[in-house]
Amino acid sequence: MINENDKALLRRKGISEEKLQQQLECFKKGFPYLKLHAAASIDNGILRPTPEEEAACLKAWQEYTADAAHRVVKFVPASGAASRMFKDMFAFADADYDTPQTDFEKHFFDHLHEAAFFEALDKACLHLYGKNIDSLLAEGAYKPIVQAMLKPEGLNYGALPKGLLLFHKYDAGARTPMEEHLVEGALYARQQNGDVHIHFTVSPEHRPLFSALIDEKKAAYEKAFDAHYHVDLSEQKASTDTVAANADNTPFRNADGSLLFRPGGHGALIENLNDIDADVIFVKNIDNVVPDRLKDDTVRYKQLIAGVLVQLQAQVFAYLKKLESGKYTMEDLREMLQFVQKKLFTKNPETKLLEDTELAIYLEKKLNRPIRVCGMVRNVGEPGGGPFLAYNADGTFSLQILESSQIDMSDPEKKAMFEQGTHFNPVDLVCAVKDFKGRPFDLPKYVDPQTGFISHKSKDGKELKALELPGLWNGAMSNWNTVFVEVPLSTFNPVKTVNDLYRPQHQ
Repeated sequence: MINENDKALLRRKGISEEKLQQQLECFKKGFPYLKLHAAASIDNGILRPTPEEEAACLKAWQEYTADAAHRVVKFVPASGAASRMFKDMFAFADADYDTPQTDFEKHFFDHLHEAAFFEALDKACLHLYGKNIDSLLAEGAYKPIVQAMLKPEGLNYGALPKGLLLFHKYDAGARTPMEEHLVEGALYARQQNGDVHIHFTVSPEHRPLFSALIDEKKAAYEKAFDAHYHVDLSEQKASTDTVAANADNTPFRNADGSLLFRPGGHGALIENLNDIDADVIFVKNIDNVVPDRLKDDTVRYKQLIAGVLVQLQAQVFAYLKKLESGKYTMEDLREMLQFVQKKLFTKNPETKLLEDTELAIYLEKKLNRPIRVCGMVRNVGEPGGGPFLAYNADGTFSLQILESSQIDMSDPEKKAMFEQGTHFNPVDLVCAVKDFKGRPFDLPKYVDPQTGFISHKSKDGKELKALELPGLWNGAMSNWNTVFVEVPLSTFNPVKTVNDLYRPQHQ
């Protein structure tokens, strides 16, 4: 099945033959649905801090960043192309009519003057056609405007990543999401000495563009925020690509006979996260940004969940040091067990049967792992995963972020849990990635490999099966200690389509 050319390709990618066989087995066996205990809620697994608790958390974060020994990094997955954001406009460009017909198309043109990229697009139209946007609109020349926005000879927005598009207008000029993340970093991840560490994951073809924009803009933001930026870029590793399969689960091959590998999804970024030297890492999607006038809530709640994290971590470290010393009482173990159950929301019905030594071993295993605190917003019908209490392989159940594909929707009880969930995941995480001795955790060891999924795609007109790795904030962090905190909907403002940029939150 595997020939010499295949072996050479595997070597170049850093993928072992054993891993290839494991991936092909995944197509044959599929992935099990996760066993649910309950949907997480304010009454069961989602914290809603009191004003006093909020103040204590904010103070804890200020004290943490004041310690020069602590390194904080903001991690932003930014490799996705924005093509889906313009799906409707691509369709209009190819349509057999020339004037806007759908509500989406009409809305786009009705509000075009409000777009942060209007001025740049106006210049592109002048360059390409010798006419500005208003002149083209007056003539009913709608499609040339769209082509100037999407095509390489214009703004090339159809091929660029979201991070490099102009999202927000300011008196000093429009900003891209990448720049908004630079600003955010200075506001909640700045260290006492002024250092701001930000890491973007990018695709290889866009890396020079990101580098150029960082070089162009960094000095101005350093001056504005009295900060010194350390901005790093990385790419998804070739070793995390997954093989595609035919309907019969044999390897899918390109026209030249070579194996087809595809990017393994955002779960592949656990490797990039693992390479970062940091004590605490914020994780947030590239398109979830707002203008400065609306940043207060974002900054406050980022600091709040970070404060929750460092408070939890301090207690975890104290318990682990006590366990390592061997100088603990049965009362100490009971206190630790209560902490694991009530603060980390991890429960094992069998712990009452454990002897002292067995209980100490269980507690050490549950405490000594990465920690993440995740913001959760009230469910208002936005797409995305949700917070659940789900069972683990060892019989315990703990907090997890699950996607609908991981839940058996044919089971009425499980379907009801998903549909009646009170909150959803906005991808708002802060992570503690070192152990109580200051050593970095090996994050890939905490991935649950049984939480990937299979999707159906096509290539060159042929159907194929694609293997998605466990999602970065789903199965890739399945074996972390997880805590959920309610955050306001004002902190969640993603841009899924170009018309989302006309929402008040992006004006």
